[in-house]
Amino acid sequence: MNQDVSIRCCGLVLAAGKGTRMHSNIPKVLHKILGEPILWYVYNGLKNLFDDKDIYFVLGHGAEIIEKEFSFVKENIIYQKEQLGTGHALQCAYETLVKRGYEYVLIVNGDVPLTNVHKVQTFLKNSFSEKKILSFMTIVLDNPTGYGRVVRDHSNKVKKIVEQKDISNETIASIKEVNAGIYVINLPKIKNYLFRLQNNNNQKEYYLPDLVQLLIKDGHEVFAFNVGKGSEFLGINTPRDLIFYDDLFQREIVNYFIDKGVVIYNSNVVRIGPKVKIDPGVQICGPVEIYGESVIKKGVCISSHVFIKDSLIEQGAVVLNFSHVEGGKIGPNSKVGPYARLRPETILEQDVKVGNFVEVKKSYLAKGVKASHLSYLGDSEIGEDTNIGAGTITCNYDGKNKHKTIIGKQVFVGSNTALVAPVKIGDGALIGAGSTITKDVPENALAVARERQKNLKKRM
Repeated sequence: MNQDVSIRCCGLVLAAGKGTRMHSNIPKVLHKILGEPILWYVYNGLKNLFDDKDIYFVLGHGAEIIEKEFSFVKENIIYQKEQLGTGHALQCAYETLVKRGYEYVLIVNGDVPLTNVHKVQTFLKNSFSEKKILSFMTIVLDNPTGYGRVVRDHSNKVKKIVEQKDISNETIASIKEVNAGIYVINLPKIKNYLFRLQNNNNQKEYYLPDLVQLLIKDGHEVFAFNVGKGSEFLGINTPRDLIFYDDLFQREIVNYFIDKGVVIYNSNVVRIGPKVKIDPGVQICGPVEIYGESVIKKGVCISSHVFIKDSLIEQGAVVLNFSHVEGGKIGPNSKVGPYARLRPETILEQDVKVGNFVEVKKSYLAKGVKASHLSYLGDSEIGEDTNIGAGTITCNYDGKNKHKTIIGKQVFVGSNTALVAPVKIGDGALIGAGSTITKDVPENALAVARERQKNLKKRM
């Protein structure tokens, strides 16, 4: 952890809520921004501050789905069976954290993407210096409506937090400093207050901001760290909030790559995920979407209306308009599209061409292979410099199992050929157009599997 090693602190992510305002059956923290779940951004941010073993998650609604999505440390998952508020979430986690010897806990919400980790780290360090039982981060909003106002006295100490529903005068309503909902709490010292929280509200829930009032009433000073303009610390509660962050990250990531030397035309409609790596010198023309752990090497050209996910595109390759590439590799100087689809586990080596309306799935195409038109290649292995004619299909599924088609080097497959797997075509073989091949073809053989043409007199 990037902090004073003498202080034992952990991170606690509150991710148990239903997120009813998202109007979705998906847990709120799994809604995606540029292809990655909201919770990924939170987790990734905390990993800049803590080791994995020191990051804990309070899960409730949709816990099983969330666990499948992430490889959390299993022992660090804490369940909040009833979602009774943020205060109740800490109550659920309290014994676990204390037993594991933590002195402090940094509490964040699972719906705040934590884009500015530097500010969080500064808040953490200042909280340790202040040595208060409770510290919380505050931000300044031009429009603070809906957020708890932070009221300070003449010496700048926090007097109270006033929630929107409790604002009773213009003076408090005009305050623009609000509670960001990020806390640093001394675990041993908070216990007597944590379990005194009341649920005297319409929701019948226990809230962390109420700890501030309990501590101040008992004569303790709390520390409020103002990070200034901080809209990036607002939670995602509605589809509009989700779109706000998606637009924000889209601009930031595209501008980052432009500054690094990537040429991005029509950049306002180019979407690049946070895990994507792109070398300087790549040219992209939007609209384009690139997600997951994709890697785009120098000299690649990507035309408009292309979708790429979890794929490697090697130096000098070209991906033409309306192509879809997912979970594959495109080798150096290869050409894909337009209107091509590469499905997972597809590997194209150097100088391969996959053209118009060609679909390739779980296949290996060696150097110089050409499949230029209207073909399906599934569960295949194709040797160097082989030509696949238009309309060729590898029939890989027999209704129960998938089978492999192996095609050797310098094979010529005529148009409208069906290769019924499992089948092997030897090096240098020639397959006549319109054939249905159900048996292996030896090297350098000519295979024709169709009826002889008959020309009959036309009836009048």
